[in-house]
Amino acid sequence: MTRPLRVGFVLHVMQVAGAEVLTREMVRRLAGRVVPTILCLDAVGPLGEDMVREGVDLVCFHRKPGRDWGVGRRMAAVIRQRQLDIVHAHQYSPFFYAAVAKILYPRPKLILTEHGRHYPDRVSPIRRAVNRLVLDHLADAVTACCRFSAEGLSRTDGFAGRRIEIIENGIEVDRYSPAPDKAGLKHTLGLEPDRKYIIHVARHHPVKDQPTLLRGFAAALPDLVGVDLLMVGDGPLRADLEDLAVDLRILDRVKFLGIRSDIPDLMRAADAFALTSVSEAASLTLLEAMASGLPVVVTDVGGNPEIVRHEREGLLFPRGDAAGCAAAFRRLFNEPRLRATLGAASRERAQERYRLDGTVEEYYRLYERLAGRA
Repeated sequence: MTRPLRVGFVLHVMQVAGAEVLTREMVRRLAGRVVPTILCLDAVGPLGEDMVREGVDLVCFHRKPGRDWGVGRRMAAVIRQRQLDIVHAHQYSPFFYAAVAKILYPRPKLILTEHGRHYPDRVSPIRRAVNRLVLDHLADAVTACCRFSAEGLSRTDGFAGRRIEIIENGIEVDRYSPAPDKAGLKHTLGLEPDRKYIIHVARHHPVKDQPTLLRGFAAALPDLVGVDLLMVGDGPLRADLEDLAVDLRILDRVKFLGIRSDIPDLMRAADAFALTSVSEAASLTLLEAMASGLPVVVTDVGGNPEIVRHEREGLLFPRGDAAGCAAAFRRLFNEPRLRATLGAASRERAQERYRLDGTVEEYYRLYERLAGRA
C-alpha cells in the first residue's frame, strides 16, 4: 500500500481568506492520502485554531518585522524533522522563506502558488533579479489561481512564464444552490420578501473600493424601485463607509450586516451580487454568488473577466467608475429577463468549471507527479 504523502502548507496566518480556506479544505479532503503540517509565518489565526482542535499538526514561527532569517532556519528544521515530501507555499513571502529552508534542506519538492496580486503591482528590481536568478530555480513547480496571477508572476516578478501552471479556484458549488422559495428565505432572514437586494461580501478594505459601490448605488437609486444594498463584512473602513452612506443619503437603503455565518442563505436570498475591487485574482465570494444563481456586477480587473464574461454571466465596468456601476445596476433591475438569464448562466458556469473537488484533485496530482508517483 502506498504511504500517504507528507505535505507542508506554508502561509502567513490561517485566517478566513482564499488561500487559507483552500488549505483547510485540502487537508480535510485529502485525509488518508496526505499527512499535513501547517507552517504559519506570523500567527496561528482562527482557522488554524480550528485545525489544531481537529488534530492537525501546526507550527507557527512568529516572524519578526523585516527579513527574519531565523524563520528559514527553523522551517528547515521542522521540514527535516517531519520528513516532508512536498512543501506547498501560498503567496510570495511564504515561498521566500520556504526557498531559504530548501537551500538548507533540499530534500522535499517545493511549490509556489500565487493567489492575489498587490495593487499597484510593482516590485523592486532586486526582488525581480533574485526571483529570476535564484528563487525560480528553487521551485519545483509554480502555479497560479488564474491567468492574471500567472502573468503577474512572470511579467512583474520575473518567474519563467512557460512553467507556470494555472489551477483555478473552486468552491462547494452545491452549498450555494439557488433558493426554491426566495421570498420565504428573505422573511426567515429578517429581510422584506417584496424587496430586492444587491449583496456585497468582502472585508471593508481599500482594495475592495466600497466607496465606488456606494456611490454607484446612490446614483442608480432613483431608478431602482424597491432595491436595497446588503453590505456583508467588516474591516478598518467600516465606520468611513457608514459615514459615506449618511453623506450620500442612502443609509435607509443600505444594511451593514457585519460578519455573518449564514453567507450561503444571504446569497440565496439576494437578487444580484456586486464586487467593485480595484484588484482581484479569483474571488471565492464571486464564485459563491455565481453558484447561487446571481447575476453579478464586477469591475473589469484582474481575474474577474476570466470568470465573468460580459453580458453572459454578468456586467463588467472599469475600476473606480461609479457611473458605470450605476448603469449596470439600472440594466439589471430594469430588465428582469436579463437578470434571470445572467443568473442562470452564472450558476451553470460555476457548476461546470469551479468545483472545489476538482481543484483539490489537481493539486494532489501535482503532488504525486513531483513525488515521482505519476
